Amino acid sequence: MDDINSKNDSTQYAVQNTQCVTMINITFPDGAVRQYEQGVSAHQIALSISEGLARNVLAAEVDGRVIDSNRPIESDAIVKLLTWSDLEGKATFWHSSAHLLAEALEALYPGIQFGIGPAVETGFYYDVDFGDREFSSDDFKQIEDKILELAKSKSEYVRQAVSKADAITYFTEKGDDYKLDLIKDLKDGSITFYTQGNFTDLCRGPHIPNTGFIKAVKLMNVAGAYWRGDESRKQLTRIYGVTFPKQSELADYLKMLEEAKKRDHRKLGKELELFTFSEKVGMGLPLWLPKGAALREKLIDFLQRAQAKSGYEQVATPHIGHKNLYITSGHYEKYGADSFQPIKTPQEGEEFFLKPMNCPHHCEIYKSKPRSYKDLPVRYAEFGTVYRYEQSGELHGLTRVRGFTQDDAHLFCRPDQVKEEFKKVIDLVLYVFNALGFENYTAQISLRDPKNKAKYIGSDENWRLAESAIMEAAEEKNLSTVVELGEAAFYGPKLDFMVKDALGRKWQLGTIQVDYNLPERFELEYTGNDNLKHRPVMIHRAPFGSLERFIAVLIEHCAGEFPLWLTPEQFIVLPISEKYEDYAKKVLESINNTDIRGLIDSRDEKIGRKIRDAEVKKIPYMLVVGEKEMNDGIVSVRKHGQGDVGSMTIEEFSDQLIKEITV
Repeated sequence: MDDINSKNDSTQYAVQNTQCVTMINITFPDGAVRQYEQGVSAHQIALSISEGLARNVLAAEVDGRVIDSNRPIESDAIVKLLTWSDLEGKATFWHSSAHLLAEALEALYPGIQFGIGPAVETGFYYDVDFGDREFSSDDFKQIEDKILELAKSKSEYVRQAVSKADAITYFTEKGDDYKLDLIKDLKDGSITFYTQGNFTDLCRGPHIPNTGFIKAVKLMNVAGAYWRGDESRKQLTRIYGVTFPKQSELADYLKMLEEAKKRDHRKLGKELELFTFSEKVGMGLPLWLPKGAALREKLIDFLQRAQAKSGYEQVATPHIGHKNLYITSGHYEKYGADSFQPIKTPQEGEEFFLKPMNCPHHCEIYKSKPRSYKDLPVRYAEFGTVYRYEQSGELHGLTRVRGFTQDDAHLFCRPDQVKEEFKKVIDLVLYVFNALGFENYTAQISLRDPKNKAKYIGSDENWRLAESAIMEAAEEKNLSTVVELGEAAFYGPKLDFMVKDALGRKWQLGTIQVDYNLPERFELEYTGNDNLKHRPVMIHRAPFGSLERFIAVLIEHCAGEFPLWLTPEQFIVLPISEKYEDYAKKVLESINNTDIRGLIDSRDEKIGRKIRDAEVKKIPYMLVVGEKEMNDGIVSVRKHGQGDVGSMTIEEFSDQLIKEITV
């Protein structure tokens, strides 16, 4: 028996030893490949590289999908280890912080209910129903202290898959109606909970390993938000916050915010008398004051001159269009329900819409006469004002409005011309950016979501051609690019220029789009060299994006100190007293022309006060004139932010200005 047992034991041992461990290939962003045991986690991968890296890994991107760093990886995959330096790492950090905020709130205000708590571009928010409790920013300090207290416990974020029935039971017992509202739209088998400390939330994840990573917190503001964006439903309290892995980073961020307040285009727009809003006119409809209108006209003239050199033709289209125009273009189907309501005429059944886009009108202009392959490309440009309904809570100065002017152009070309035309448009966009001091930008290639093609119109082949053209053109122009799935327009892919301003904030400005679909929907044609009819390809482009948004970003980027050629008032003449006003007028008349714009401060104020006021208004040059200046035919020149730069003749100053404003 002993012999038999021994034999069986040895056989079993042999079987165990012959079982192979399954290995998988992990490919890193730099192309390096390493083998790991199946089921390895991102944390373990990081640990195999260095302990320092492992301490900093917040999550992982596995085959393009962000997951928890402790989730097992079961097959060959491309893996990117995410830290605080990655956008996806920050987003995971901030989403996890939203859960920590909720835990702190629940500890301090038992019985409250929660909506959603996503990460946003800078930080996070959570929508909360406080019931009958009063809540304001005065409560922030207590909540911040609680968050930091909870963070120190280093509670792990634990993921748990739950059935739909169990999820409903949990939140029913908890009395959280908003979570139940979310659950009803979820499929059974796709529901997960995350728990940290004493708080459990309905959540897809991912999350950071534990709360200990969160070292600094600041609750920023509180606002109202309708549940699910529906104005007919209850308004919740939206609490915004931001967190950091170091206290010093929070301090730097708050310092940046203080600078941003000084640069806020709404504040500077008022101080510099550029634009205003009126409730009587309507929310989100800017009124341009004389100085602001002058700034707009300068930008328009600048781009029109550049476009004329590149073969563009100016067109003009109405502010409204017949409903059938937008049915043909596809805009009505996509946006009709959420747009301004139709304009009805006395004729029964006739409906017009405020123009949401210029492209359908330009298609009809192209269609107004026969085209030959020799005529292409045709380039139509228009500073066309369009109108889109935005909820009142989404409106923000000039960056989010209901009426805005696009520096729009549409190019109609042959398929063999697409790439070359696209590259020329890239050159034009970069010319604009360079002239206005935007040196830090990334080109975002916005493609359609391959998993949700229903959102878009057009054939797979047309989308393939359009996406290929954009990617090849961007590569040939050596642009620094990122690819974003699901960010395409409904009719075609885009190249969006993401610009960083002086404070490091990112803005989407210029855009270029390739469109094979609208030419089909409008049945646009040209006669080819084979005498057959062909479809042109359409390129949409807007280097500014919109004048309103561009000017807002420009104001904040340069803190209201525009390039001299763009400044509405480039100089101001400051007579020391009333005796020298006639000479001041002579100076003004000598310098003023179509390109140079100035004014006189004739107020009965001391010269020191006049200089201080001109500095506040950020007027680039101040020309002080008194007895000496009048007798010698000169001006004493002061430069904004620098002070006295010496005396010169009127002609010398005029020549200097002309040199500086040449772009």
